[in-house]
Amino acid sequence: MNNNEMMEKEEIYSKVLRAGRRTYFFDVRATKAGDYYLTITESKKFTNDDGSFHYKKHKIYLYKEDFNEFNSILQEMTDYVIAEKGDEVISDRHQKDYKKEYDSSKTNQDTVTEETTNASETAESRFTDIDFDDI
Repeated sequence: MNNNEMMEKEEIYSKVLRAGRRTYFFDVRATKAGDYYLTITESKKFTNDDGSFHYKKHKIYLYKEDFNEFNSILQEMTDYVIAEKGDEVISDRHQKDYKKEYDSSKTNQDTVTEETTNASETAESRFTDIDFDDI
């Protein structure tokens, strides 16, 4: 029996979280000594040009002696992200079917003026101010 088959036999309890093209597997496993530890596996599906697909996996092994500190830091980091950036998933804006929700209190003219101002600031920021007397 190879090592992978042995690991599968030692699986005690599992949960799966599907998130788009990512899937997270949470598995409680047993050590040879009979103690428990946790594996967290991220599996991402990739599609090849010919239509076939493959998965890339990343795995974390988490042992009982690290649970409290791991949970504490994970909670702190997730709280920080939500506090700094909110609940909106910014990457959703890059999806093909994304539609921005506009604030209904703004008038159409306000939106056009704001977009024009932002566009001119962006264009100006892309150029370097040069004094031709220096040339």
